[in-house]
Amino acid sequence: MIKPYLHWNPDIASSAFIAESADVIGRVTIGLDSSIWYQSVLRGDVHDIVIGERSNIQDLTMIHTSGGVSPCVVGDDVTVGHRVILHSCEIQDRCLVGMGSIIMDQAVLEEGCFLAAGSLVTERKVLRGGYLYAGSPAREVRALNDEEDAFLLRSASHYVDVALNHKKD
Repeated sequence: MIKPYLHWNPDIASSAFIAESADVIGRVTIGLDSSIWYQSVLRGDVHDIVIGERSNIQDLTMIHTSGGVSPCVVGDDVTVGHRVILHSCEIQDRCLVGMGSIIMDQAVLEEGCFLAAGSLVTERKVLRGGYLYAGSPAREVRALNDEEDAFLLRSASHYVDVALNHKKD
């Protein structure tokens, strides 16, 4: 469902894929070639939610914000795994957020960050780019190797292709 809230209407690029069972409500902007997968909820009723270009928000993910505190911003070429919660946080370009992770208010994942599945990023925590983080709370594990760093873009690109096939059906 794509739905306005009060006087705010979602702004969705024509090339984006929004699954039929996803909910995109209110102050939400979705960039070129991005995808919002089945049963995800982007509820922009108290602050802005911005999804950059070629980013994918996978099934059952919840994105929301704190009223008046800060928006939720997801950069370009970002993969957000299944059943993630993003709340008033910033995910910079070329990041991967593993399945089941939770990222809280005003936390930042810097460009090129890899967050392992099931991790918790607490309020105002900044995770440096180029590193793998894991745990609850998330802690730096090690620097990414070349293969892992390349995977960040490959993952985003893969979901652009998969979304094109879903749009055809």
